[in-house]
Amino acid sequence: MDALKLISDGSMKKDAPVVNVGDTVKVSVKIKEGDKYRIQIFEGTVIAKKHGGINETFTVRRVAHGCGIERVFPVHSPVVDKVEIVRSGKVRRSKLYYLRDRVGKAAKVKEQIR
Repeated sequence: MDALKLISDGSMKKDAPVVNVGDTVKVSVKIKEGDKYRIQIFEGTVIAKKHGGINETFTVRRVAHGCGIERVFPVHSPVVDKVEIVRSGKVRRSKLYYLRDRVGKAAKVKEQIR
C-alpha cells in the first residue's frame, strides 16, 4: 500500500473533479477504436463515492430504455477526460443504492439551491 502511495504522487490529477453524491454529472470518457480515440459522454446521477487518494472512484447511474446502467469511474484515470456537473443534488445519505429500486419520478433527487 505504501508503494502505491509513492507512485500516486506523480500520477494523481491536479485538476481532479469534485463530485458529490446526488449530483447529476456528464462524464466524458475516452474510448479507443482501432488506432483512434473518441469521446463518449455518460450522463447520470452519482450514487456512491468510495476509497480515497489515488484509489478514489465514483459510481454513476442512469436509466436508458427502461434498463438501469451503472458505471464506476476512477477519479484519477486518464480515460476520464472531464467531469461536468449538470446539477447538484440535495441528499442526506452517502450511498444512494435505494434509487435502484425506484422507478420514474420516484428515482429523482431534489436539486440543491446554492
